Amino acid sequence: MDASLEKIADPTLAEMGRNLKEAMKMLEESQRRVEDENGKKLMSEDIPGPLQGSGQDMVSILQLVQNLMHGDEDEEPQSTRIQNIGEQGHMALLGHSLGAFISTLDKEKLRKLTTRILSDTTLWLCRIFRYENGCAYFHEEEREGLAKICRLAIHSRYEDFVVDGFNVLYNKKPVVYLSAAARPGLGQYLCNQLGLPFPCLCRVPCNTMFGSQHQMDVAFLEKMIKDDIERGRLPLLLVANAGTAAVGHTDKIGRLKELCEQYGIWLHVEGVNLATLALGYVSSSVLATTKCDSMTLTPGPWLGLPAVPAVTLYKHDDPALTLVAGLTSNKPADKLRALPLWLSLQYLGLDGIVERIKHACQLSQRLQESLKKVNHIKILVEDELSSPVVVFRFFQELPDSDSVLKAVPAPNTAPSAVNRERHSCDALNRWLGEQLKQLVPASGLTVMDLEVEGTCIRFSPLMTAAVLGTRGEDVDQLVACIESKLPVLTCTLQLREEFKQEVEGMAGLLYVDDPNWPGIGVVRYEHANDDKNSLKSDPEGENIHAALLKKLNELESDLTFKMGPEYKSMKSCIYIGMASDDTDVSELVETIAVTAREIEENSRLLENMTEVVRKGIQEAQVQLQKANEERLLEEGVLRQIPVVGSLLNWFSPVQASQKGRTFNLTAGSLESTEHTYVYKAQGTGVTPPPTPSGTRIKQRLPGQKPFKRSLRGSDAVSETSSVSHIEDLERMEHLSTGPEQNTQEMAHGPEQPPGDSVPPASHPEALQNRAQHPEDNHPQVEEPESLR
Repeated sequence: MDASLEKIADPTLAEMGRNLKEAMKMLEESQRRVEDENGKKLMSEDIPGPLQGSGQDMVSILQLVQNLMHGDEDEEPQSTRIQNIGEQGHMALLGHSLGAFISTLDKEKLRKLTTRILSDTTLWLCRIFRYENGCAYFHEEEREGLAKICRLAIHSRYEDFVVDGFNVLYNKKPVVYLSAAARPGLGQYLCNQLGLPFPCLCRVPCNTMFGSQHQMDVAFLEKMIKDDIERGRLPLLLVANAGTAAVGHTDKIGRLKELCEQYGIWLHVEGVNLATLALGYVSSSVLATTKCDSMTLTPGPWLGLPAVPAVTLYKHDDPALTLVAGLTSNKPADKLRALPLWLSLQYLGLDGIVERIKHACQLSQRLQESLKKVNHIKILVEDELSSPVVVFRFFQELPDSDSVLKAVPAPNTAPSAVNRERHSCDALNRWLGEQLKQLVPASGLTVMDLEVEGTCIRFSPLMTAAVLGTRGEDVDQLVACIESKLPVLTCTLQLREEFKQEVEGMAGLLYVDDPNWPGIGVVRYEHANDDKNSLKSDPEGENIHAALLKKLNELESDLTFKMGPEYKSMKSCIYIGMASDDTDVSELVETIAVTAREIEENSRLLENMTEVVRKGIQEAQVQLQKANEERLLEEGVLRQIPVVGSLLNWFSPVQASQKGRTFNLTAGSLESTEHTYVYKAQGTGVTPPPTPSGTRIKQRLPGQKPFKRSLRGSDAVSETSSVSHIEDLERMEHLSTGPEQNTQEMAHGPEQPPGDSVPPASHPEALQNRAQHPEDNHPQVEEPESLR
């Protein structure tokens, strides 16, 4: 282009060509810049915020992780449990980072190192937990090892499974036996992982007559196995428990092993009690697990090691089948799963491992021995000498009935009554468990629901002590908290019937039977427009109950009040919490009824106020208009003319009274203002009706909280001060009965001399004299002239 411009002889045309070239270049660059910016803008809109730009520094990323872990400052913490990560925990965490670094080595070095780590860890675990000549499979999900074992059992029993697949299973369906006390969802997980239908699972019931009710019924299991063989099915695998997930009971492993060897069934064992295999003394039932075909261990929670995999130990001679089943792998990354455990086991040593497991068992024994001395606490322990799990619950014996907390209902007891008592006591145990978890968070308690016993509290230090750092002092504190809560539980249980009778005898209140509420009861106020047959929400009743809840909380009593929907309906109710032995139930019910009635009357007054005032204004306008017409007739038409009216009023003034109307809100009526203009003062009108008060609401002593019975000789008020104060209250009530009664008593001759009479307590002079002369408790009162 420049060469062509140089050939042009006319310099003007050449200059114009160069200017045009530069202008086009500027336009193209401007357009290209706009397109680039638009492209970046569209791209930035699609990319999430943290990835935009050139990246973030390490501090910002760690700060984001911290905020995600602990939440915002405004949010309340969701849990009080904080994992205690010691140096052994740091070793486990180091294993994950070290595993990522080791994976970058060359293949030969990586193969040798991972093989050494896997073989060492397998040998150590088999020696520690007395499982000789076993192999190990490390997995993140606890149930994954059992799924691999089931796959291995299928390949072992069905030789043509590799070739024919599920067609072999169709001709002879496999059966997997699970205990009724197994972990929830375990059977469904196995079926989903193996692709088996649910009929392949067989639930074995627990003992009902003899032995623990959480142990597998061996005789019934044998009968089920024989029935399955007769129907052409293949008994494949049995999952036994060495410490059930609920109460920590151990099945009869020795008898089950004999049964499995007889019918060619694979025996797999899991449970928390397997940790005791590392101790010097092991119970015979747990020691029998060393002869099983496979077992699953969870050393992470036992030893307080975070992010450590679970281990499944098994015995099998065919490496090809274990490879097909997925229990072994040639990938170095799969072998590196054992690295965190390999480092941690070396750091702890055998003494450290045994010490942590032994400490957890000692905590269980300590709690068990302490709870034996506590009344109203039932312990569900299988073996008192070696059980590492303690399950307990609250119960109480009433004098006129059987145990309130029953494992099996009596034959002559109505099912509804038994269910009501069961739910009631379950609610109390649930409340006790939540209170203990808050007061002693290091205990690691768990509230659970058992099918037979009901709601119980579980203490399993093998799963929590190493993580939470539980000590013996925490167990002692836990026992002290249980003892401090027992009086509240027993009193609440005893006061429930009294509360029900008081509410049923009080007009306007309805007792709501809610067995799931742990307090003394639930009550609902029935207002005038309450539809008793409806189960829908009631806005008017909800407003009354909300105001009632506010009034009750303002009393600052020891009771807790909550509002919520009624059991089996949507109507609002007042839920009353736990109570002590000095709670005055009659005063409580009376206060609720009176306060709710006051709130309803006040709400009625506010609702009717607008209509009453509107009608009053209309009536006042009509009366004022009528008064103006009467004034016109009285004064005449001439006085209404401006000029003539002034002259007439000057010669002959008219003495007209000022008339008006006032509206009395209390009486809801119109009244004349003539009294106001004559006496220069506004009349009081009709006296408002007195506020209703309860007949049983008594005056409280100094320092006494609401709904408390007055106990003489208590710590808060001494006996002498209580008697003197009660006498003062009676004397003040006697003298405040009014002048007519006092005059009548004096006319008939008082029983006491004049010097012993006392002026009313509300009189200011009497209060001043008593303040200035406290020793003179009986000032003289002058006798009226009519009686002299």
